[in-house]
Amino acid sequence: MMQRMTGTIVALALLTASALADEKPRARDIGITPGVLAQGALNSITDVRGVKVGQVTVRDGAQVNTGVTVIIPADGNLRQDKVPAAIFVANGYGKLAGLSQVQELGEIETPIALTNTLNIAEGVAALVEWTLGQPGNEEVRSVNAVVGETNDGYLNDIRARVLTKDHFIEALETAKPGRVDEGAVGAGTGTVAFGFKGGIGTSSRKLPSGLGGFTVGVLVQSNFGGVLSIDGVRVGEALEQYYLKDAVTDDTSADGSIMIVVATDAPLSDRNLERLGERAIAGLARTGGSMSNGSGDYVIAFSAADSVRRRNGVTMQATSELSNSAMSPLFQAVAEATEEAIYNSLLQAEDVTGHRGTIKALPVDKVKALLKQ
Repeated sequence: MMQRMTGTIVALALLTASALADEKPRARDIGITPGVLAQGALNSITDVRGVKVGQVTVRDGAQVNTGVTVIIPADGNLRQDKVPAAIFVANGYGKLAGLSQVQELGEIETPIALTNTLNIAEGVAALVEWTLGQPGNEEVRSVNAVVGETNDGYLNDIRARVLTKDHFIEALETAKPGRVDEGAVGAGTGTVAFGFKGGIGTSSRKLPSGLGGFTVGVLVQSNFGGVLSIDGVRVGEALEQYYLKDAVTDDTSADGSIMIVVATDAPLSDRNLERLGERAIAGLARTGGSMSNGSGDYVIAFSAADSVRRRNGVTMQATSELSNSAMSPLFQAVAEATEEAIYNSLLQAEDVTGHRGTIKALPVDKVKALLKQ
């Protein structure tokens, strides 16, 4: 019988997986501290007040390794009080439901769901049902569900399309603030990055009070390729696993995707949120991501600041937003947090034997040795 794993420990297998995850370091545990800014209290996207994350992991032997990760951007009724948002597309080989309306109106009205490529439809159905069921939405006739994906078809029998609407609903109903599980969980269960086991990763940065004291949090679903670099150390080459090896072996493809979700409590317009999303790609680039022809590289950025929420039925809304000239520290923050979130997605993962083979986790001891050199 298929095993379903959520934030609640419901089986011995989950206890074992959780114990293994606890033994895995995050980047800072082994001295990887990208950038110059301070991390948030949890070093997580949930350091932005109001942001909640829910995850459901689905495994069934070697055939099925997949799942769902949802991000709820803010408290309250999102359909009635939308959050300003933007989506930046670095390379568009992907499927992101809800893209055009966010680009047109500059706002998000549902939670954000991440999953695998062939279960986008179930995610949309779940977000629509969940939104229609929220108190105050009894007269709602339109819902723009935002669902992103990466392809986990190597470790997961993706054609079986095992995820259902109920998996997404469960992730929504169990979403919470606080610590976020990382590595091979949720939408990152079957992903591969740089030829190693990828997954979910998160990080945050908090600006000094003199720069506004704002927080930027990032969550990634890493499933892409390139030549891995960690805090400036050329790890992929040293471990002899990287794109174009021996073609310079095509054993490691640069194709894949990454979904990057950026949250902030800075009061930003959708225009400046798009600019913030663009700078998240700087963090991706620092890790050695190639953004290849077959890669879907998307950034979804939103502000959870109450002062800039779009109130339903309000014709004229006065807002106070951060100026262009105050954006540069936030640009630095999002690049640093994205870089570290990707490292966490790799370091927190474990070996997974799946549908088409085994993908090894990044060898932490070897990474530590390289960093010391």
